[in-house]
Amino acid sequence: MTKRTVIVTGGFGALGRVVAAAFAAQGDLVARVDYATTAPDAASVGLPAGYMDMGGVDLTDADAARHVVTRVTEAWGGVDVLVNIAGGFKWERLGTGSLDTWTRLYEMNAVTTATMTKAALPSLLRRAGARIINIGAKGAVHADDGMGAYAAAKSAVHRLTESLAAELAREDITVNAVLPSIIDTPANRTDMPDADHGTWVSPQALADIILFLASPASRAITGALVPVMRGA
Repeated sequence: MTKRTVIVTGGFGALGRVVAAAFAAQGDLVARVDYATTAPDAASVGLPAGYMDMGGVDLTDADAARHVVTRVTEAWGGVDVLVNIAGGFKWERLGTGSLDTWTRLYEMNAVTTATMTKAALPSLLRRAGARIINIGAKGAVHADDGMGAYAAAKSAVHRLTESLAAELAREDITVNAVLPSIIDTPANRTDMPDADHGTWVSPQALADIILFLASPASRAITGALVPVMRGA
């Protein structure tokens, strides 16, 4: 494969860093975008060649998303792959929680995906074999106790994935989503110390699926919601 340009939103987080590193390891140019100002790894050791970091970016802002694409395009000529990882989670029951949680989780998960995708789409459509990969959630297929706001937001990501795949069916681009169960991150281990971590999905395992969906081998797959529920 020739070198491609990849944008990873939520790129400073536990999953985003692993996904970005996986693309970089195969020779791709990777732009990591995040609401946080700096990535933990960049702060300590600096970025290797082939990386671009953009921190402090609010992807609910359409102008901010367009600025990301402009910077990447000016530096590297265009966008081949967009991986929408940016999002957030909060366990909260409707009866005892706040309606603001529903708005906030929708913005963090669904709006960021739509805004970044719309900004990147013109550039993606100019590239052969372009790819969009979104992060959905197994927990949005059937919502459990306290999962209503999060499941609703991720369900919107699922429907966006399906709708956009149909919209772009005649173009040289695919749109898919991965639906992980619980991802094995330090934050999730802290929040759920008594859970069986052996059944969780490792970031690297999820990155492997994302790399496949970004590869030429996945060219016949579009509009798919791919469950990812095995461990490491």
